[in-house]
Amino acid sequence: MKLKLQITLLTVLALFTGCSDDSTTEEFNAANEDAAVKLITNLYVISAEDGEDNASVTINYDANNRVSSVTDGNETSVLVYSNDNLTNVTGGGDALNVEELYESPYDAFETGEVMEYDSNMNPITIKFFEEYYDSSTNTSTLLEYYAEIEYDDAPNPFFYTLEAAGIIAVLDNVELNFSMLMEAPEIVQARMLLPTNNIKKITYKDPDLTPIFEIVTDYVYDSENYPSTGTVTSTDLEDASISVVSTTFTYME
Repeated sequence: MKLKLQITLLTVLALFTGCSDDSTTEEFNAANEDAAVKLITNLYVISAEDGEDNASVTINYDANNRVSSVTDGNETSVLVYSNDNLTNVTGGGDALNVEELYESPYDAFETGEVMEYDSNMNPITIKFFEEYYDSSTNTSTLLEYYAEIEYDDAPNPFFYTLEAAGIIAVLDNVELNFSMLMEAPEIVQARMLLPTNNIKKITYKDPDLTPIFEIVTDYVYDSENYPSTGTVTSTDLEDASISVVSTTFTYME
């Protein structure tokens, strides 16, 4: 899942206009029948150990309920539309990057390759690469790492917010067939990595498939099966260090 709002005009224009039989929207709807449409307005992440790790994301909307900007207080992304289509994103930041919000040391949802999906088309095994530096030879080698993901039986809470930002419409245009190599690579990757359900656990494994890091979430869900609060525990399995953050979601009334 790297859920960035950083889609540039060139990337958008690189897409074809045809729709896939297995669009992002169709997969989400199949996995989450009758899911309520909820738009995130704020996401708070509070560290139990270090206040400097706290994060606050605010998502603003225009009069048409389109995402107009996303900010974490330091960086702001401003979304530009033409004829209701997303045409550009200015500014910077990875405000909706779940791995970054939860202090993961890896970026599997940005650079990874999906190896396996579950029946709801959630990526459950992702291969990604980490650079290993050998100081004795002064050389670097890319090593294969893996992320295994588990999900709650609940909708991806970011889906309709991404739809309100015009991003789901972009992903719906990606055809996952033999012509996919002609699509913009960043869009194809985002399309393949976007889950339909809400992540509850990520286990990272080294090249020997030994677990080295894990993120476990424990959410409290509201009456519409969207997370309202939660606790996220990150554990470095190599040195047994643990960090805990609490999360709070607020939605448009």
